[in-house]
Amino acid sequence: MNRRITAAAAVATGASLLAACTATTSATPEPTGEGPLADICPSTVVIQTDWFATPERAAAFQLVGPDGTVDAAKGAYVGPLGDTGVNVEVSLGGPFLGGQPVPAQMYQDTSITLGFVPTDDAVRANAEFPVTGVFASLDINPQIIMFDPATYDIDSWDDVPGTGAPVVYSEGKVFMDYLVANGYVDESQADASFDGTPARFVADGGTSMQQGYVSNEPYRWEHDVEGWMKPADYLLVHESGYEIYPHAWSVRSGELEELSPCLEALVPMLQQAQVDYVTDPGPVNEAILRIAETIPDGPPITLEGNTDSVAVQLEEGIVGNGPDATLGNFDEERVQRVIDSVVPIFAGYGEEIPEGITPADIMTNEFIDESIGLQ
Repeated sequence: MNRRITAAAAVATGASLLAACTATTSATPEPTGEGPLADICPSTVVIQTDWFATPERAAAFQLVGPDGTVDAAKGAYVGPLGDTGVNVEVSLGGPFLGGQPVPAQMYQDTSITLGFVPTDDAVRANAEFPVTGVFASLDINPQIIMFDPATYDIDSWDDVPGTGAPVVYSEGKVFMDYLVANGYVDESQADASFDGTPARFVADGGTSMQQGYVSNEPYRWEHDVEGWMKPADYLLVHESGYEIYPHAWSVRSGELEELSPCLEALVPMLQQAQVDYVTDPGPVNEAILRIAETIPDGPPITLEGNTDSVAVQLEEGIVGNGPDATLGNFDEERVQRVIDSVVPIFAGYGEEIPEGITPADIMTNEFIDESIGLQ
């Protein structure tokens, strides 16, 4: 249900580690090889995201700053990581992944240092493509089911089955199997025909529900979608008990020890990048728009929508501290609950999941700086 509330300003609890990251040039310089990361990290830290450039993924682009180089052919945003001596290359996902999940891409392209891997995908990939999350840029999954509040009076997930409404989603979304298995969506309601556009929702006049991101679609539907242009309400999938971390920045598990010196220095910078972005999102929001204009096949991007997205992410706790005052850490009990929820689902698919998989197999808080968080 829509709960737009006033959020406190996000303030870093530590000194900014990334102040120099906003001083890149229009042409990407080679890594200097001189700086605190030069001898311990790859000369170019490659970050593989799961989708196009959006505010939910902005911490990666914040590392480069607003003046990075857009490589349209490669689908990447590149620039120096401040004065650390290394470059950052943020690779877009979606069609640039060729239809495969990020863990598989990480093993195919071993130049990738970190990949965005949701908790359920990490469990699913553990047998063949094991990855370990070292930083969670989003504390809550922005995934929602949207509905028309003028058509349906819905206060919680328990109200959805009684509507009988089609719940339109993209084929292969594990969260829908969870919702059905737990009685929050009737099997007859689950409609895997979502094409990524508002066309069905608008054509149905609010009688169907559909998937979306709380930090994207509700604003866009109200302000930009012809034929709708009014509020839509929503339920966060997280509130159903499907508590994945949607963006766990992960390394190949077998390289965790080798990368440890790099991660000890780099992960606090990742934490600070997220804090810095939500504190002053304007410059990187402009960069996200520039990326979208240069690589135009992604979702519609506007500065107004980007601004609203940051506000919603803070208001809904999408970006927020973990179970304490620290941003970016994992709650092991929560990860275990996800494992307990998804292993039976994957078993139903006939997929191999290692017996006895634990949170330690897919995440670690070893490199988190506990002093960095939002206030």
